[in-house]
Amino acid sequence: MKHDLFTRVALTEDLPGDRLRRGDVATVVEQHPGRPGQEPGYTLEVFNAVGETIDVVTVRESQVEPLTAAGLLTVRPLAPAARRAAALRT
Repeated sequence: MKHDLFTRVALTEDLPGDRLRRGDVATVVEQHPGRPGQEPGYTLEVFNAVGETIDVVTVRESQVEPLTAAGLLTVRPLAPAARRAAALRT
């Protein structure tokens, strides 16, 4: 399924290297067509609860899904290392 630019999507799996979890919400900021035989992908911008950018990641199309009315947004604390990294970028 193709996701349009600037739409919000949810991760379908954990991204431990980025301290992101399945269900975290992000915004599509770039689309990457796959090479022949390769899955397309996206660059996502991830925000904290007050709208500050905390990470930008690139994922395969199968790692995201559209948000639906059946979903519920929640808030979870960031891992300390993720907070430090975000503070360093500002």
